[in-house]
Amino acid sequence: MKQRKKVVLEGAEKFNKVSKSTNIAASALFIILGIICILPVILVFMISISSEQSIAQYGYRFWPKEFSLKAYKYLWDSRESIMNAFLVSITVTVGGTVIGLLLNTSIAYALSRRNFKFKKLFTWIIFIPMLFSGGMISFYIVVATMLKLKDSLWALILPMAVSSFYIIILRTFFTSTVPESLVESAKMDGASQFKILFKIVLPIALPAIATIGLFLSFAYWNDWYNALLFIDDSKLVPLQAMLNRIEGDIAFINKNIATLGASAVQAVKDLPNETVKMAIVILVVFPIACSYPFFQKYFISGLTIGAVKE
Repeated sequence: MKQRKKVVLEGAEKFNKVSKSTNIAASALFIILGIICILPVILVFMISISSEQSIAQYGYRFWPKEFSLKAYKYLWDSRESIMNAFLVSITVTVGGTVIGLLLNTSIAYALSRRNFKFKKLFTWIIFIPMLFSGGMISFYIVVATMLKLKDSLWALILPMAVSSFYIIILRTFFTSTVPESLVESAKMDGASQFKILFKIVLPIALPAIATIGLFLSFAYWNDWYNALLFIDDSKLVPLQAMLNRIEGDIAFINKNIATLGASAVQAVKDLPNETVKMAIVILVVFPIACSYPFFQKYFISGLTIGAVKE
């Protein structure tokens, strides 16, 4: 009977090998963590399809005592304004992400070049806003008065397009990942800086760019504060701000129910309060959650790249 030869692992393979028991324990741990992450979403959805009476009597439950779609019906009745706000949010998210990636990558690439004359000066200029802020008043004056962007989609895009944090991440990525010899070879072949950036650097740095793109898209999609400051035109209100206003209107009506007439009291009592809040959460989270799988491949690569260097 032949004896099996014991495989001897050497180098990195020796340290990367995981025993079967460890693999099972790690898988079980990640499954538990995944369930913990998804449970709040399930609870929010269940609350959104519960009746107000069951919530008042039994509280929040994973399986409602009484089902109701009144919250979604209430939002459906406002579908025209919500759809308009949805289109505004998509326009701002897509346009802002593209513009933000162009600006952040261009600045980061310039700062990553060793021969850039004002590299230290601009690095400090970019780094200081991470520690100190000019404040809301100066921010409003610059955007609304000096740049005259009030009631414009640019007021929702430009203030968030450039981030010191994103620039520093991309600059570090370019410096540590893009070979300097590759850039020098392109220069010797007569390539311009723009051609080097778009033809050589960006394809190599795709994981980092996709990661920053994911952060930018989340930030634009979830933003409502800039709309609160700069947007008065109802046609330019993004989805987050629109749903925030709907929730605020319902809360205001319920708070001032005593001042309403007897005929309006019954109508106010029929308004969803707790359930519409959860329906709003589902409506806001669902579209952006669907976009994550498209970024997942590059997002994971962006987190792990450089961890193992051959």
